[in-house]
Amino acid sequence: MEKKGNILMQKYEIGKLLGQGTFAKVYHARNLKTGQNVAIKIIDKEKIVRVGLIDQTKREIAVMRLVNHPNVVHLYEVMASKSKIYFAMEYVRGGELFNKVAKGRLKEDAARKYFQQLIAAVDFCHSRGVYHRDLKPENLLLDEYGNLKVSDFGLSALLDSKGKDGLLHTTCGTPAYVAPEVINKRGYEGEKADIWSCGVILFVLLAGYLPFQDSNLMELYRKISRGEFRCPQWFPPEVKKLLSRILDPNPSARISVSRIMENSWFRKGFKRVDPDPDLDTGGAMEDDSPRSIFEIVDSDSEPCSRKKEDVSPKPHYMNAFDIISLSQGFDLSGLFEKDLSNSRAHAWFTTQVPPDVVVSRLEELADTESFKIKMKDGVVKMQGSRGGRKGQLAIDAEIFEVTPSFHMVEVKKTAGDTLEYVKFCDQELKPSLKDIVWSWQSYEDELQQKQPLQEEGVD
Repeated sequence: MEKKGNILMQKYEIGKLLGQGTFAKVYHARNLKTGQNVAIKIIDKEKIVRVGLIDQTKREIAVMRLVNHPNVVHLYEVMASKSKIYFAMEYVRGGELFNKVAKGRLKEDAARKYFQQLIAAVDFCHSRGVYHRDLKPENLLLDEYGNLKVSDFGLSALLDSKGKDGLLHTTCGTPAYVAPEVINKRGYEGEKADIWSCGVILFVLLAGYLPFQDSNLMELYRKISRGEFRCPQWFPPEVKKLLSRILDPNPSARISVSRIMENSWFRKGFKRVDPDPDLDTGGAMEDDSPRSIFEIVDSDSEPCSRKKEDVSPKPHYMNAFDIISLSQGFDLSGLFEKDLSNSRAHAWFTTQVPPDVVVSRLEELADTESFKIKMKDGVVKMQGSRGGRKGQLAIDAEIFEVTPSFHMVEVKKTAGDTLEYVKFCDQELKPSLKDIVWSWQSYEDELQQKQPLQEEGVD
């Protein structure tokens, strides 16, 4: 799994170092199959676990899978080895917007274009229940055509991060760009906080300096809390009026994104760019799934009764995101599914035995419980012969390889009555597999274990 020479995962040719931080390095790379230029972010797993940033990394992955928009840096796939996590991302050539502003203020039309693209991206993120929380010119990149791309979702929050009061409570962001309600630590709305940051960015683009400045941090916060700023004389009157509505210290009175997009100054030359439907798949590339990212050998259907001399089943593989999406307390299904009542018909277990042992044990169980069993596309399919309350019970068991010596088996009901499925699992399946199972977990268990996070800094 590790990088060997200049080739990563037999898929990417690694090039020059683009940048590095405390826990990660970013390299230019090329997809060997397509020739596409990408940026590979390599995160040291041990370091982020040691300092408690694993949840932040999980959140960043989940968020980037949700926000596929032309003005957001696109995440192609996530891979992992024992010691590293790899993000394959869109390669944005033009550098940070900050570098342009550092040379001086921008012309009105240029500033408006970047602000339009920023607001379009933020509007899309909010529609997906994602709040960036660290918007600033350093986190806004430019492609070779001069289009803005929002990046760095490491401090972002999801819709389900809100507390019982419906607000976020983690104080985060960059002081000069952070909203007053975030500083005041009484809870805040992610949408309103992002809008404030967008207003600060607009001011910086047109002025070349920050609206709120002071060498004393407490004095800076005082100015932000009171909304004390002054627009330069060269600002157009429409911009001054718009900024007064964005940089309103009262979040309930602050203008919304939809109202900004209706503003006459904002709308000049504005061209809405809709997300590419081919990319709007939850963030995954065409080949980014356990079934297709790796070659599936065992793809043909097998007879109902497998012979002992048959070739052992080839498990599917799990990449980093697939594992993360099943982690306790990190189920994103609520963002997409209206009805979670079927959660009881879905569970998984981990095991350290080979896949053929798992299949053999399922075959033995099928024989005693009058199930027909067959392999199809690498999935063990068990079909009940008895008619139940809602027809014959059918169960799929799909085996995934996490490491060569560690497997995860997903068990789910595909037909029949849920209560009959639960009874079968509790009274037959679990007891018969208890000596090979490392641990069981069901979605129902996950929902019961989730508790609202109320402590400061954990949303």
